Amino acid sequence: MESPRRRNSQAALTSLEAAEASARGGFGCMFSTSEEFEMALITERRAQGRYVQRRMRWPVILFVGCALMVAGTALLFG
Repeated sequence: MESPRRRNSQAALTSLEAAEASARGGFGCMFSTSEEFEMALITERRAQGRYVQRRMRWPVILFVGCALMVAGTALLFG
């Protein structure tokens, strides 16, 4: 016949093992390598629109400015 103390310690041990298994499962990672993680991260950020290229207006502004300077020089010395 088991003593009450033995039953309580067995229940505590079983409870502790269940908590351990639950905690261990929380640390599992769905990526096997860091490269897989990085690829998933980049894919998610692209889906959010973070890596879209914004059209820069500076090249157009510089081209128009240079064209005006050339045209002004041609009118002055031409």
